[in-house]
Amino acid sequence: MKKVFVIFLFTICVSTSFSQTEKISFNLESNRNFWQKFTYDLGNMAGGMGYAYSRPLHWKKKQFANFGYVAAGTVALYTVDDDIDNWAKGWSGHTPRWLVDYGNDIGSPNNNYKLTGAVYLVGLFTDDPKLRRTGVLLISSASAAGLLQQVSKRIIGRARPRIDVGKDKFDPFHIDRVFNYDSFPSGHVMLGFTNAYAIAKQFDNPWIKAGLYTVGSIPGLSRIIDRFHWVSDVVFSTAISIFIVEAIDRFLDTKYDEKYNSVKKQKKVVWDLQVTPRTFGISMNF
Repeated sequence: MKKVFVIFLFTICVSTSFSQTEKISFNLESNRNFWQKFTYDLGNMAGGMGYAYSRPLHWKKKQFANFGYVAAGTVALYTVDDDIDNWAKGWSGHTPRWLVDYGNDIGSPNNNYKLTGAVYLVGLFTDDPKLRRTGVLLISSASAAGLLQQVSKRIIGRARPRIDVGKDKFDPFHIDRVFNYDSFPSGHVMLGFTNAYAIAKQFDNPWIKAGLYTVGSIPGLSRIIDRFHWVSDVVFSTAISIFIVEAIDRFLDTKYDEKYNSVKKQKKVVWDLQVTPRTFGISMNF
């Protein structure tokens, strides 16, 4: 647990220092050497995490309303957690094992960082700024989600379905992790869906997005079928994943010129009435 808090404090400190350089011109990007790009990206990974964690301090009515909807939905699913768990027990033997194993494996931290790290390193070594930015988004989103769920598990201490003590059993506020009382939220779901959602943001095609969301939902299904998590754990973790990716993506918009799904804005014709002591006319800017 001490390591978790050290990482958290380091993230906040680094993100604060890099936020002070936010006004640096993006045009310097092409002038950076390999090492400068690497350290710049590392700073943005930490800065993105800090930005995501600080967003609730800046929420307004709309954001609080959205959080209220998520909380209400989680509570509603909490009422049927036992029913869904019973359904999962009945279907566990009929679900293809390779599909369940895939969901469990792709959501593990080791496999997650193999994927996200590979995306980033390819972008870095091929000097592809768009792919680099995607890698930064993937790594920082997964890191923010991973740290958040590790701390939350210890605070909440919810029992897992597989120990058969019920959905409403908690053993909260532990510094060390208590196994089988670490159900909420789901780390596998947060890591798996964070990747899927971040990658889907790079595409405009709704069918590609839907396919990626489907693949990203497999870890949640697997964790329910294997009785590691309740359905309310999974749905809440998915919502938090979306929030984290959206927040960090917005932060990275201030740090990088390009992104895969950047759409060229249509030029607008602007009419301007100009009146001065010597002139009177209308100008058109486009």
